[in-house]
Amino acid sequence: MNVRILELIEGAKQARGLTVIIDVYRAFSLESYLFGQGAKAIFPIGSIEEALAYRKEHPDYITFGERYGAQVEGFEYGNSPSQVVGKDLTGKYCIHTTSAGTQGIVNATGATEIVAASLVNAGAIARYIQCKDPEEVSIVAMGNQGVSTADEDVLCAHYIKALLEGADYEQTCTLVQQKAEDLRTSAGKKFFDPKQPAFPEGDFELCSAVDRFAFAIRVGHDETGRLVNTRFDC
Repeated sequence: MNVRILELIEGAKQARGLTVIIDVYRAFSLESYLFGQGAKAIFPIGSIEEALAYRKEHPDYITFGERYGAQVEGFEYGNSPSQVVGKDLTGKYCIHTTSAGTQGIVNATGATEIVAASLVNAGAIARYIQCKDPEEVSIVAMGNQGVSTADEDVLCAHYIKALLEGADYEQTCTLVQQKAEDLRTSAGKKFFDPKQPAFPEGDFELCSAVDRFAFAIRVGHDETGRLVNTRFDC
Protein backbone atom coordinates (compact mmCIF):
# COMPACT_ATOMS: atom_id res chain seq x y z
CA MET A 1 0.00 0.00 0.00
CA ASN A 2 1.48 3.32 -1.13
CA VAL A 3 0.38 6.00 1.37
CA ARG A 4 1.13 9.68 0.85
CA ILE A 5 0.11 12.82 2.70
CA LEU A 6 -1.00 15.89 0.77
CA GLU A 7 -2.32 19.25 1.90
CA LEU A 8 -4.90 21.90 1.08
CA ILE A 9 -7.21 22.26 -1.92
CA GLU A 10 -4.27 21.78 -4.27
CA GLY A 11 -3.51 18.49 -2.52
CA ALA A 12 -7.12 17.38 -2.98
CA LYS A 13 -6.78 18.04 -6.70
CA GLN A 14 -3.65 15.86 -6.78
CA ALA A 15 -5.16 12.98 -4.78
CA ARG A 16 -5.36 9.56 -6.38
CA GLY A 17 -6.57 6.18 -5.23
CA LEU A 18 -8.57 5.85 -2.02
CA THR A 19 -8.55 9.41 -0.72
CA VAL A 20 -8.99 10.62 2.86
CA ILE A 21 -10.14 14.23 3.21
CA ILE A 22 -9.35 15.57 6.70
CA ASP A 23 -10.91 18.54 8.47
CA VAL A 24 -10.57 18.33 12.26
CA TYR A 25 -11.62 21.92 13.11
CA ARG A 26 -14.46 21.33 12.33
CA ALA A 27 -16.24 19.95 9.25
CA PHE A 28 -15.77 16.23 9.63
CA SER A 29 -15.81 16.33 13.40
CA LEU A 30 -19.26 17.90 13.05
CA GLU A 31 -20.36 15.29 10.51
CA SER A 32 -19.24 12.51 12.84
CA TYR A 33 -21.40 13.94 15.61
CA LEU A 34 -24.33 14.31 13.21
CA PHE A 35 -24.08 10.66 12.22
CA GLY A 36 -23.54 9.68 15.84
CA GLN A 37 -26.83 11.39 16.65
CA GLY A 38 -28.73 9.55 13.96
CA ALA A 39 -28.43 11.58 10.75
CA LYS A 40 -29.31 9.50 7.69
CA ALA A 41 -27.15 11.28 5.10
CA ILE A 42 -25.18 14.49 4.60
CA PHE A 43 -24.87 16.29 1.27
CA PRO A 44 -21.48 18.08 0.96
CA ILE A 45 -21.87 21.12 -1.28
CA GLY A 46 -19.20 23.53 -2.50
CA SER A 47 -21.08 26.83 -2.73
CA ILE A 48 -23.54 28.62 -0.48
CA GLU A 49 -25.78 29.37 -3.44
CA GLU A 50 -26.05 25.72 -4.43
CA ALA A 51 -26.69 24.70 -0.84
CA LEU A 52 -29.54 27.19 -0.50
CA ALA A 53 -31.01 26.12 -3.83
CA TYR A 54 -30.91 22.48 -2.78
CA ARG A 55 -32.57 23.31 0.55
CA LYS A 56 -35.31 25.11 -1.39
CA GLU A 57 -35.96 21.82 -3.21
CA HIS A 58 -35.92 19.96 0.13
CA PRO A 59 -37.20 22.31 2.85
CA ASP A 60 -37.12 19.53 5.44
CA TYR A 61 -33.34 19.12 5.10
CA ILE A 62 -31.19 20.76 7.80
CA THR A 63 -28.50 23.23 6.69
CA PHE A 64 -25.04 23.47 8.25
CA GLY A 65 -22.36 25.82 6.98
CA GLU A 66 -19.64 28.38 7.57
CA ARG A 67 -17.41 30.83 5.83
CA TYR A 68 -14.33 32.07 7.71
CA GLY A 69 -15.70 30.16 10.70
CA ALA A 70 -18.95 32.11 10.94
CA GLN A 71 -22.37 30.56 10.41
CA VAL A 72 -23.76 31.17 6.93
CA GLU A 73 -26.73 33.54 6.93
CA GLY A 74 -29.96 31.68 6.36
CA PHE A 75 -28.61 28.34 7.63
CA GLU A 76 -30.04 26.63 10.71
CA TYR A 77 -26.58 25.83 12.08
CA GLY A 78 -22.97 26.74 11.60
CA ASN A 79 -20.08 24.28 11.54
CA SER A 80 -20.03 23.78 15.29
CA PRO A 81 -20.40 20.38 17.02
CA SER A 82 -21.34 22.07 20.31
CA GLN A 83 -24.38 23.66 18.61
CA VAL A 84 -25.93 20.28 17.96
CA VAL A 85 -24.42 17.77 20.38
CA GLY A 86 -27.18 15.83 22.11
CA LYS A 87 -29.87 16.69 19.55
CA ASP A 88 -31.89 13.82 18.11
CA LEU A 89 -31.23 13.74 14.37
CA THR A 90 -32.62 10.27 13.73
CA GLY A 91 -33.40 9.83 10.04
CA LYS A 92 -32.57 13.45 9.18
CA TYR A 93 -30.94 14.61 5.95
CA CYS A 94 -28.35 17.38 6.18
CA ILE A 95 -26.77 19.89 3.80
CA HIS A 96 -23.21 20.95 4.63
CA THR A 97 -20.91 23.55 3.09
CA THR A 98 -17.59 24.76 4.54
CA SER A 99 -14.42 26.60 3.60
CA ALA A 100 -12.13 23.56 3.72
CA GLY A 101 -13.58 20.09 4.30
CA THR A 102 -16.36 20.06 1.75
CA GLN A 103 -14.07 21.89 -0.70
CA GLY A 104 -11.67 18.97 -0.43
CA ILE A 105 -14.40 16.52 -1.38
CA VAL A 106 -15.57 18.45 -4.44
CA ASN A 107 -11.97 18.98 -5.62
CA ALA A 108 -10.79 15.37 -5.24
CA THR A 109 -11.89 14.50 -8.74
CA GLY A 110 -9.02 12.05 -9.34
CA ALA A 111 -9.87 9.83 -6.37
CA THR A 112 -11.25 6.33 -6.88
CA GLU A 113 -13.02 6.54 -3.51
CA ILE A 114 -13.30 9.23 -0.83
CA VAL A 115 -13.71 9.01 2.93
CA ALA A 116 -13.98 11.95 5.33
CA ALA A 117 -11.92 12.00 8.51
CA SER A 118 -11.13 13.89 11.68
CA LEU A 119 -9.52 12.91 14.96
CA VAL A 120 -12.84 11.65 16.30
CA ASN A 121 -13.04 8.85 13.70
CA ALA A 122 -9.42 8.47 12.52
CA GLY A 123 -8.97 4.94 13.87
CA ALA A 124 -12.13 3.78 12.11
CA ILE A 125 -10.89 5.33 8.87
CA ALA A 126 -7.62 3.38 9.18
CA ARG A 127 -9.55 0.14 9.76
CA TYR A 128 -11.76 0.84 6.78
CA ILE A 129 -8.74 1.38 4.53
CA GLN A 130 -7.05 -1.78 5.81
CA CYS A 131 -10.16 -3.78 4.94
CA LYS A 132 -10.28 -2.29 1.43
CA ASP A 133 -6.51 -2.82 0.99
CA PRO A 134 -6.06 -0.39 -1.93
CA GLU A 135 -2.76 -0.03 -3.78
CA GLU A 136 -2.74 3.75 -3.39
CA VAL A 137 -3.94 5.98 -0.54
CA SER A 138 -3.91 9.79 -0.56
CA ILE A 139 -4.43 11.48 2.82
CA VAL A 140 -5.28 15.16 2.41
CA ALA A 141 -4.95 17.56 5.36
CA MET A 142 -7.26 20.37 4.24
CA GLY A 143 -5.87 23.11 6.47
CA ASN A 144 -7.23 26.58 7.12
CA GLN A 145 -9.67 27.63 4.42
CA GLY A 146 -7.93 25.04 2.26
CA VAL A 147 -4.98 27.37 1.67
CA SER A 148 -2.66 27.18 4.72
CA THR A 149 -1.42 24.35 6.94
CA ALA A 150 -3.46 23.40 10.01
CA ASP A 151 -1.54 21.46 12.66
CA GLU A 152 -4.60 19.50 13.77
CA ASP A 153 -5.21 18.17 10.25
CA VAL A 154 -1.55 17.23 9.78
CA LEU A 155 -1.62 15.43 13.15
CA CYS A 156 -4.65 13.44 12.05
CA ALA A 157 -3.04 12.61 8.70
CA HIS A 158 0.11 11.24 10.32
CA TYR A 159 -1.98 9.29 12.83
CA ILE A 160 -3.90 7.51 10.07
CA LYS A 161 -0.69 6.90 8.10
CA ALA A 162 1.04 5.44 11.17
CA LEU A 163 -1.84 3.04 11.81
CA LEU A 164 -1.82 1.94 8.17
CA GLU A 165 1.91 1.26 8.45
CA GLY A 166 1.46 -1.00 11.48
CA ALA A 167 2.09 1.29 14.45
CA ASP A 168 0.93 0.02 17.84
CA TYR A 169 -2.59 1.35 18.31
CA GLU A 170 -2.60 1.99 22.06
CA GLN A 171 0.76 3.78 22.12
CA THR A 172 0.04 5.82 19.02
CA CYS A 173 -3.46 6.79 20.13
CA THR A 174 -2.20 7.92 23.53
CA LEU A 175 0.49 10.07 21.89
CA VAL A 176 -2.02 11.63 19.50
CA GLN A 177 -4.40 12.37 22.37
CA GLN A 178 -1.60 14.25 24.14
CA LYS A 179 -0.69 16.19 21.00
CA ALA A 180 -4.34 17.03 20.35
CA GLU A 181 -4.66 18.42 23.87
CA ASP A 182 -1.47 20.46 23.42
CA LEU A 183 -3.09 22.25 20.48
CA ARG A 184 -5.24 24.31 22.87
CA THR A 185 -2.33 26.79 23.11
CA SER A 186 -1.59 26.89 19.38
CA ALA A 187 -3.95 25.86 16.57
CA GLY A 188 -6.85 25.50 19.00
CA LYS A 189 -6.45 28.76 20.88
CA LYS A 190 -9.17 30.39 18.76
CA PHE A 191 -11.71 28.32 20.72
CA PHE A 192 -10.68 30.15 23.89
CA ASP A 193 -10.59 33.65 22.40
CA PRO A 194 -13.69 35.71 23.32
CA LYS A 195 -13.00 37.86 20.26
CA GLN A 196 -13.75 34.86 18.04
CA PRO A 197 -17.32 33.86 18.98
CA ALA A 198 -17.65 31.74 15.82
CA PHE A 199 -15.37 29.19 17.54
CA PRO A 200 -17.09 28.20 20.82
CA GLU A 201 -14.91 26.74 23.55
CA GLY A 202 -16.90 23.51 23.65
CA ASP A 203 -15.86 22.68 20.10
CA PHE A 204 -12.24 22.16 21.13
CA GLU A 205 -12.95 19.20 23.41
CA LEU A 206 -15.47 17.70 21.00
CA CYS A 207 -13.05 17.90 18.07
CA SER A 208 -10.15 16.57 20.17
CA ALA A 209 -11.91 13.38 21.33
CA VAL A 210 -9.64 10.95 19.49
CA ASP A 211 -11.48 7.88 18.15
CA ARG A 212 -14.75 8.72 19.85
CA PHE A 213 -16.63 7.18 16.92
CA ALA A 214 -16.12 3.71 15.46
CA PHE A 215 -17.46 4.43 11.99
CA ALA A 216 -16.12 5.84 8.74
CA ILE A 217 -17.78 8.50 6.62
CA ARG A 218 -17.99 7.38 3.00
CA VAL A 219 -18.53 9.80 0.14
CA GLY A 220 -20.68 8.49 -2.68
CA HIS A 221 -23.43 9.61 -5.03
CA ASP A 222 -27.20 9.43 -4.81
CA GLU A 223 -29.47 8.33 -7.64
CA THR A 224 -29.23 11.78 -9.25
CA GLY A 225 -25.42 11.82 -9.15
CA ARG A 226 -25.18 14.29 -6.27
CA LEU A 227 -22.40 13.77 -3.72
CA VAL A 228 -23.68 12.29 -0.48
CA ASN A 229 -21.87 11.24 2.73
CA THR A 230 -23.06 8.19 4.64
CA ARG A 231 -22.00 6.35 7.78
CA PHE A 232 -20.20 3.01 7.51
CA ASP A 233 -19.62 1.11 10.74
CA CYS A 234 -16.16 -0.44 10.92
